[in-house]
This record gives sequence, C-alpha cells and structure tokens, in this order.
Amino acid sequence: MKKLTLALAIGATSLSALAAYPEKPVTIVVPFAAGGPTDKVARDLGVVLSKGLNNQTIIIENVGGAGGTLGAGKVAKAAPDGHTFLLHHIGMATAPALYRNLPFKVLEDFEYVGMVNDVPMTLVGRSTLPAGNFAELQKWLEANKGKINLANAGLGAASHLCGLLFQQAMKIDMTTVPYKGTAPAMTDLLGGQVDIMCDQTTNTTSQIASGKIKAFAVTTPRRLSTPGLDKLPTLDESGLKGFNVTIWHGLYAPKGTPKAVIDTVNAALRNALKDPEFIKRQEALGAVVVTDARVNPADHKKFVEAEIAKWAPAIKAAGQYAD
Repeated sequence: MKKLTLALAIGATSLSALAAYPEKPVTIVVPFAAGGPTDKVARDLGVVLSKGLNNQTIIIENVGGAGGTLGAGKVAKAAPDGHTFLLHHIGMATAPALYRNLPFKVLEDFEYVGMVNDVPMTLVGRSTLPAGNFAELQKWLEANKGKINLANAGLGAASHLCGLLFQQAMKIDMTTVPYKGTAPAMTDLLGGQVDIMCDQTTNTTSQIASGKIKAFAVTTPRRLSTPGLDKLPTLDESGLKGFNVTIWHGLYAPKGTPKAVIDTVNAALRNALKDPEFIKRQEALGAVVVTDARVNPADHKKFVEAEIAKWAPAIKAAGQYAD
C-alpha cells in the first residue's frame, strides 16, 4: 500500500509539474542572422506557439555562423529541460555531407518535435539585368560565362544549396559570393553588386512585389498560387527538367528532453499550425504550413533521414566541403 501511495504521489507531482510547464521563458535558437527567412518563420511561430505553452514568453535567439552549425551545436549541448529548442531548415539534412567535422550528430543528438512548413525558392536577379524572363536570362548567362556573380548566405545556407544545383543543371560555373546571412546578400543584390541569387520566398516575395529585383522562376515542380509569384514559370518547365528544391523548417530539442515535454510542445505546434493568422502570414510569404504526417516527431525524423540520403550525392559531386 505504501508503494502504491508513493507511486501515486510521484505521478501526481509529475502531472503537476507538466501542467505548470513551462514556468519560465522558452528559447528558440535560430542558427542564422536576424532578418533572414528562418528568423521570420521563428518569430511568427513563437507568437502562436506561446498560446499552447501557458502563454509563456518565447525568446528568439540568433546564433549565426558556419552554415547554421554553430546554433545547432549550441542546442545539441543545451540542458534537456524543455526550455531550449532549435528551429532549423534543410541545413539539418545537408550538414552531414557539407562538414567533415560536424560537432553534432543530426540523427542522434536531438529530439525531433515536428515539421513547420515547406518553403519554395525563387531565382532572382538584380533589377538592372538585361533579361526579362528565364529564356533571356539563360542567353545572358551563356554569353557571360566567367563573369557571373551568384550570391548566397554562406556554406550550407538554402541559397547556397539551390545555387549549387542551379549551376549543375545549367552546366555553367559561376563565381559564388558567400555572405554572413541572407540579409546582407539581398542588400548587395538590391544594390547591383551581385547578379543573381536563389532564395526562399520568405525573403524575396516583398522585394519582387516592389520591383526592386527581377524574378525569373520558382524551384518547385508546380507553379505557385501566391499573389505576385503566380505568373512565374518553374525551372522544370523552363527546361531544367526535374529541378525541385523546396526548403523546409523543423523544430528540435536537445537529446534527452523528457518525452512528456516533447509531447506538450508537439501539441502546441499542432495548434499553432492551425492558427489562421499564422497560416495567413506563411501564405503571404509563399510558404505552405505542414499538415501531413511530418508534424509527428517520428515521421519528422524519417523525413530528415531521407533528405540526408537525397542531398549527400549532389553535395559530394560538387566537392564543396568545410572543416
């Protein structure tokens, strides 16, 4: 009887603690600079995620550098107490092939919480480019081999990965210009210091709408329905058959974070992904909120595992690595 009473007491204490979770602000680490596309997703998500976590404050911490591996590494080593999470994109799947000395193991050092969204990418260029559509851009690229500057947000960034596949598909080597984040890369594209860039709709939609940059195509298999992007052709239909690059975002916790906490945050995430305002904000950026099985922790992990297998051959073929 005493053992039963003790067990019931412990169970009641655990339930009470879980009901109070979280009792202090929760930090979501974004492994990229503030103002970039992943940062925008994190800040929008934080607002609605808080509602399912006792309205606790969600702090967005930007830990940029090394293609997202510094921020991810920080979360991998953080205390697994349910107060530190990581919001990362496709870089979680490409890091194992890009970095020889990765300071963490993607499939072993994190608890997977769930997927957030899928984000198409756009091929864009400076406003002064003498090309008005993809066919004209293709001719310009052919005529200017050796002179083309292709911007990206750094090794492992979404823009780097998309640009890598674009060069391979076009069979044209370009001078890649890496920046410390998407924001400075976009600044130089706006200023005409670089020629083209492949970047997420979350970062390019407003610039395209304002006419400050030119848009030539989207990277998805089908055209987008997003206003302002709905008339853009796909790279596949433009002649680069099979071209398909979609960036996704997922939520992670340090390995060892209690399952009860993961379940609580996953439930809050599910509710956040149904929030009309969050959906509206994502759609305005050209992103699509995840509604399929990938919102489940186990299916999220299986998806990342498949993405690792998908990207490794392309990255190794390009021979682009970092220590």
